[in-house]
Parts: sequence; structure tokens; C-alpha cells
Amino acid sequence: MDVCVYTLGCKVNQYESGVMVAKLKKAGHNAFEGLKKADCYILNTCAVTAEAEKKSRQAVAKMVKLNPECSVYIVGCASQNNAAQFDRFPNVRFIKGVASKIDITDVIGSAAQKTKDIEELPTSYQQTPFAETVRTRQTIKIQEGCDNFCSYCLVPYLRGRSRSRSVDDIIAEAKSRDGIVNEIVLTGIDISSFGKDTGESLGGLIKRLSGLKARIRLGSLEANIIDDGFLGVLTENKNFCPHFHLSLQSGSDKVLKKMNRHYTTAQYMEKVRLIRQYFPDAGITTDVIVGFPGEDETAFAETAEFVSAVGFSDIHVFPYSARKGTVAAGFAQVRDEEKKSRAERLTEIKYRLKNAFLQKHVGSVMKILAEEIDGGLIAGYTENYIKIYIDKNRAEENSFHTVKAKELFRDGLIGEVVL
Repeated sequence: MDVCVYTLGCKVNQYESGVMVAKLKKAGHNAFEGLKKADCYILNTCAVTAEAEKKSRQAVAKMVKLNPECSVYIVGCASQNNAAQFDRFPNVRFIKGVASKIDITDVIGSAAQKTKDIEELPTSYQQTPFAETVRTRQTIKIQEGCDNFCSYCLVPYLRGRSRSRSVDDIIAEAKSRDGIVNEIVLTGIDISSFGKDTGESLGGLIKRLSGLKARIRLGSLEANIIDDGFLGVLTENKNFCPHFHLSLQSGSDKVLKKMNRHYTTAQYMEKVRLIRQYFPDAGITTDVIVGFPGEDETAFAETAEFVSAVGFSDIHVFPYSARKGTVAAGFAQVRDEEKKSRAERLTEIKYRLKNAFLQKHVGSVMKILAEEIDGGLIAGYTENYIKIYIDKNRAEENSFHTVKAKELFRDGLIGEVVL
């Protein structure tokens, strides 16, 4: 049977979809990712914003258009949040939430009528088979859930409390991919909390991964994990990529407090200073929400000034999206036109900072992992997450190449192979 697994949302969802593909193939199905015609579809949904839930519903309509006779199986955060929103689609056969979502693969083709199975969220990590091996960069999930309860976020209610995967299981998956892929990305809902429930730590896991050939890259981090001990461990791993996606959300202390973020801008800046002390050339990226309740023009100006002072290498800018069930949904809201204006202004700053970071590296010699063919070019990322394009005739996919950066190009730099 042809089974398409289609993913919306975060890297954790992407990893879990990879597990489903691997299970389906083992069961004898022709399973694949990407929205193409199939007999059955598994939709791995997202609910981080209202727009993400809308895209989840739209995806079902696209599947039915590709094959009016198809069966659709729904899993993930959008169905955990509101399973009923998928009831109007006659092709939907089975709806699961987040708990045991991988088990949806066991009922493919067997649901004669629509079934809902929204289980209680688990309190310990649910082990799964390993994900499907990819070509160049393998994501490995190490943690699930979140204990932070930021006032704008539904995730703790949809994914449950923080729980950590077994270190031995993570090591086993990483070793099984080492030599096949050249980069491993550790991901989770809040990897900074990894090991707090098991007596382990993210730093300890990095130590255990030090013998791998593949580069090691980390997913999004919280500022509280950054200290001398953690950074010291990272410097000892010769394959660690010095790219830190350090979640910020606002550059205004007033707004941070209202968001229930557990740091001030001064504390965050100290973490940035510490990173650059250990890794002077680190890429530091972040997320910023604009138009959060209580953010006036003064608070927005503080954010704009703060991100400029940090000098991020890239910023993901998000207009605030109220989510029913969160504390912030009950606050007085900022007008949509103000959110849009601030997002546009902060995006201008984002590109100014990004171009400054790129320009600083023009003329530098760096190593990239070639992975994306684009016409006559192939693109890859440096350790500090700069995208560099080179002549594809001088490079090989899933291979390291030493290149010299020549000038700004598209969303990165154009370079030439020197080794």
C-alpha cells in the first residue's frame, strides 16, 4: 500500500514522522514523506499557532484532492488540542493525539469507520523504533514535553511535562547512523531540560557522543543552560557545531515577565557574552514574538535595541498568536496592524544583522557539509550555520568541502572549493 506521511510543524514532528515511515516500510508498505498521491495519508499536525491548525485542516483537503478515495489518519498536536475539527472530513478514518502517535501505523487500512483515540499524556518517555535514515543531516529526538509554561504557549498542555529519552537508546541510534550521515541534530521540545527527570544532563549526553565521526548540532536552547560547565563540555567535543539557537522572545524585561520567561535581558546578554568567550565565531540565532499583550511602542523599541546589541546571526520573527487555553489569551490584545508593522520593522533589523554576520565571513576559509542541489550549485552549512553555495561540479552531496567565501549571495554566501 502507498502511504504518505505528511508533516507540519517542528523538528520533533519531523523526527516522529521519520519513525512512522521506518515502521511502515518494515511492515511492507511503500511509505514516503512529501505530499504526493497515495492510498493512505498520515497527517502529523501542529497547533503552535491558530494558523498551524488551519494548515492542518487544509492539508486534509489537499490529500483528498490528490486521491478522492484515500483514507486519512490524523495524529499530533492539532488533534490533541481539538480532535473535532477533523470530523467534517469523510476521508478521515482515525484520529489520535500526541500520546502513542507512532502506533497509528498499526491501524493503517483497518479502520472501517471513523475512530478517535486521544489518550492521556504519558508521564515518562515513550520509546519508539529509530527514525528513517536521511541523506545528510539526521535529527534525533532526545526529549519530550515542557515544564516552562510560558504564558503564550499551548505546548505543555499538548505535549505534557518534560521527560527524557534513555541515553543508551540515543547513543544506539546515533551510532547506527554514524558513517551514513555526516551531521546529527539533537532535538526535543525543550532539550535544555534533558535529564532532569533521570539524573542525566545534556552536557553528559554530549560527552557520550564525543566518539562519533558526524558533526553534532543542538536544537533550540533556553538561556538557563548556558554556563561555564556546559560550554566547557562543548569545547571538548571536536565535532560540536558552534551554533546556538538561544530562545529570547522579547528584548523588554516588562514583556519577558508577562510571558513568564525566567530571565532578564541583562542575564540573557551575559549568556551571549559567555558563549562568545568560549566560541568567538559562534552563530547565535533566536526567536522573537512581536505584538505580545502589553508590548507598547516603548517595549518594542527596547526589543529592537536589544537584538541589535546582541548582534544575532539570524532571527525568526513571529507576530503573537493568541491560543485559547493559555494565560496570555486572557490579556488585552495588541491590534493586528500593530503586530504586522512591528514584524516588518524587526524583520528589517534581522536582515541587517544577518548580512553583517555574513559580511564578516567574506574571505574566510570554512568547512561545509554539501547537502542541497540548486541548479548548477550545491549548498551546505558551516559549523556556525552559514549557508554557502558552491559549483556542484566541484562538490559531492553528503561530503565535507573546505571553501573560501567570496561574497553575499541569496540567503548566504557564494564560495569556491579550495580543498
